Amino acid sequence: MSYAFDPELAPWVPMITDLPFSDIAAARAAEKAMTANLPMYEPDRPVDVRAAVVPGPDGAAQVPVRIYTPAGAEAAGSGLPGLVYLHGGGYVLGSPDFCHSDLLRIADQVGAVVVSVDYRLAPEHPFPAGLEDSFAALVWTAGHATELGIDPARLGIGGDSAGGGLATAVALMARDRGGPALRMQYLGVPMLDDRLETPSMRAFTDTPVWNRPIAEICWSHYLGGEGRLGGPAIPAYAAPARAADLSGLPPAFVYVCEFDPLRDEGISYAQRLVQAGVSTELHLYPGTFHGSAGLPGTAISQAMLAGVLDGLRRGLRVRSAA
Repeated sequence: MSYAFDPELAPWVPMITDLPFSDIAAARAAEKAMTANLPMYEPDRPVDVRAAVVPGPDGAAQVPVRIYTPAGAEAAGSGLPGLVYLHGGGYVLGSPDFCHSDLLRIADQVGAVVVSVDYRLAPEHPFPAGLEDSFAALVWTAGHATELGIDPARLGIGGDSAGGGLATAVALMARDRGGPALRMQYLGVPMLDDRLETPSMRAFTDTPVWNRPIAEICWSHYLGGEGRLGGPAIPAYAAPARAADLSGLPPAFVYVCEFDPLRDEGISYAQRLVQAGVSTELHLYPGTFHGSAGLPGTAISQAMLAGVLDGLRRGLRVRSAA
């Protein structure tokens, strides 16, 4: 199938090789090699980066996190905004290394303390392991806000792709469990619906980076086997598109790509948030595909990055541009 990709993005498409998701070990090795060759953002001001472990959910191991603290946190008085960030990777791949450059940029240009979560992955650890790790990291961050230099009134949750799906579910959990309080949820091309029935999911079977066959594999691993995919018993915390009640959630910033199977579930969720009385900002970027924001040197990718940074500043109530 041919696609009307943005003219600056189109030359990249033949160079993109899909990760071999049918072999998770091989896909992880390929993702690790790709990550090692990614260009690295150079902050304009110092960003302190340190590793830590935080208490896991009941009965589980500690959760590794990586904490990004921009220079000047000590002088911020009441604290900087904070963002608990969940990486992408279809619930089966990824680590804090994969999003390291992006989070340096957020810490530097937004001026936020970022806590990146190394949650457990499927298929070894299917739902709800990764989600409970993510929620535990949010609880720890909120409880240690002062020592982290975070203003607890400006704490957000966010992620991209599968991380966006986890962030959505964490926001639902925080509402249902009575906290922690969240200022915003950042949902970048979120992976939300295991039913795979939207027009974009049905149509985009051969798009680069992410397509329906890959989605089927990843959802099956996350849910614990092919027999559960799309089944009636899947809870909303696993696939947030299934949530019946979206009221009482924090304001949302959502962006989607035109030629991405995840496009329509992101749009639908954003619309339902608005209908439930949740302040929501939605961006659809024409001519783009999953992962377009990471391609350097194109106007549309630069616009996507700028939009995310601006959305985070406004959502986290940054008092002046960082």
